[in-house]
Parts: sequence; C-alpha cells; structure tokens
Amino acid sequence: VVVPWKLLTFFFVLFTLLSCTFSNIFTITNNCPYTIWPGTLAGAGTPPLPTTGFQLDSGQAVKLTSVPGWSGRIWARTGCTFDATGIGKCQTGDCGGRLECDGNGAAPPTSLFEITLGLGNQQDYYDVSMVDGYNLPLLVLPRGVYGNSACNSTGCVTDLNRGCPKELQVVGGDGYQGSVIGCK
Repeated sequence: VVVPWKLLTFFFVLFTLLSCTFSNIFTITNNCPYTIWPGTLAGAGTPPLPTTGFQLDSGQAVKLTSVPGWSGRIWARTGCTFDATGIGKCQTGDCGGRLECDGNGAAPPTSLFEITLGLGNQQDYYDVSMVDGYNLPLLVLPRGVYGNSACNSTGCVTDLNRGCPKELQVVGGDGYQGSVIGCK
C-alpha cells in the first residue's frame, strides 16, 4: 500500500537555494488538519527572517526569504490563542506569549528544524531535532537549484505522541480534550 507523503507529514519545511549571492527561500507548509503557528529564531550574528511568528491554516504554505549565511530554527506551535495585539499563549512551542517570537526560542516540547546556510559555495547544514522534545511530525525536503544537488530529506514523519511514555506526556486542554499534544 502506497501512502502519500501528504498524509504522513503534518508539517514540513522546504528550502530552496536560489543563488549563492542573493537569497534562500524556506517554504513552510501546514499539512495538519488544524491551524499551526510557525515560529522562527535566528542564530547569533544573523538577521531575523521577515517574520518570527505567524498563523498558518491547514493546507496553507508561506515562503520566507533569508540571506546566505543565515542560521537558526523553525518550529510549529500548536493550540495558540492571541488577542488583537499579538499577546497570548500556545500549548506547545510557545515563544514568550507572543505571536511574533522576536528573539525568543520555543518552549519544550517542540520538534525543531535547525539550519546553517553556507556562504558562497559553502555547504548548508540542517537537521530535524527532538532535543527539545516533540510536538509534531516534521519533514525537511531541500531543493537545490544548481547541478546535481545531493541534499537529503530528513525528519520524523511518525506521530511520536501516540507512543510517548506516560511520564513524558504533555496533555492538552481546550479543544484537545485531554489528548497527548507533546512528548518531553
């Protein structure tokens, strides 16, 4: 039985290397059956992406442009509520109680995409990390523009919340009706 990636992958990040001197594009797609709120955090010495937090409804995608040499993290927050000024909270991945993370990282448990883009013809380095726990399946599909790009996809496409040991479970409230929403 062949199962389409779209059904296996709830949230994925696709990055495209447009040019060694111009920019790189991250395409963030929400394949979850519910809204997520991606957050971004730039590494030391690199500028923030054009947005550091936003709402992404089910089935939507957004493109964020970065500069060569950018490093940082991208993650998905779940169970968020924000007021008109962007103040609120998320059940997983919260970044200081604001829609825009503005330099705040994700509160665990959160599945992370981490990347350092090379300058010029230097290599890019990326991974999907569960060092801060797990909240959603995450898949990264790099797409190079030049030559035979040997970029490999990486990620965790299995819902680890289903097998999370009881002592590591984070259980959601509100619309989640006591279900496991994260694994420490």
